[in-house]
Amino acid sequence: MESSFPFGVILAVLASLIIAVNALVAMAVLLLIHKNDGVSLCFTLNLAVADTLLGVAISGLVTDQLSSPARPTQKTLCALRMAFVTSSAAASVLTVMLIAFDRYLAIKQPLRYFQIMNGLVAGACIAGLWLVSYLIGFLPLGVPIFQQTTYQGPCSFFTVFHPRYVLTLSFVGFFPALLLFVFFYCDILKIASMHSQQIRKMEHTGAMAGTYRHPRTSSDFKAVCTVAILIGSFTLSWTPFLITGIVQVACQECHLYLVLERYLWLLGVGNSLLNPLIYAYWQKEVRQQLYQMTLGVKKGLASFILLLSARDGGPDGSIESSCHIATISHPQLDD
Repeated sequence: MESSFPFGVILAVLASLIIAVNALVAMAVLLLIHKNDGVSLCFTLNLAVADTLLGVAISGLVTDQLSSPARPTQKTLCALRMAFVTSSAAASVLTVMLIAFDRYLAIKQPLRYFQIMNGLVAGACIAGLWLVSYLIGFLPLGVPIFQQTTYQGPCSFFTVFHPRYVLTLSFVGFFPALLLFVFFYCDILKIASMHSQQIRKMEHTGAMAGTYRHPRTSSDFKAVCTVAILIGSFTLSWTPFLITGIVQVACQECHLYLVLERYLWLLGVGNSLLNPLIYAYWQKEVRQQLYQMTLGVKKGLASFILLLSARDGGPDGSIESSCHIATISHPQLDD
């Protein structure tokens, strides 16, 4: 596949957005962990870190797309770059699975959840996740049948990795993970439905006031929606790329590499931009922390402007107007 300046620009913009948004969410989640010490927040932080690393990894490919075709990246360096990209993408997908399992466990075993999912177990899960991710990403470097026999730059996924690698990832990793996602969702939906029926019975018999809403109902509904959004985002982002890769293996004369690398691969990578947007909107505590960070930045800028105005000897009226900060009330964030 020849280098393309527009594709390089799109890749550069996408990488910049992925890094910036995920770094912002990671900072917010890190502050929340410092305040609350929540185990589930560690998984959200790991997802933001994995997606940030993916953005950094694909930014290394921008140079190849913007540079002259006469000076392509060496095959070994290209293989290492794509291995890091694949490892980061695998870490992101596995972390999404871990978050879904964490929500499933919290609903399935609410009384034993904090005994099962303690800090040691969470740390072991994250460490094992990264080990598996790097094994997946660097697998083609140790297995010759997953490598392309010839190499012609610029550096891209299928210039160094054979479609057999995508076929293996699909049937060993992606589709089993998708089935596991569906199982988690169906079981959580079943549990939430049972809890809702039990609460209705208690309200009907007068054991509970009709105007009171049991907190479990809200928690179960949130877990169902979270897992549903994760499944939808994960499936829509990566399924087209993997299925088209399988078609390419079955039909050697089809030559689908351009569609795979220019469009469908970007769609899969774009999942790393969706993840922080989902959590920034869906998780109330993350949303509130981002709000607090925004206020802190506004106050810092106002103080800086006030200092400059005082140093320049500006009038008081201009100082007051420049320091006006528009604020949002907490109830508005909860909507």
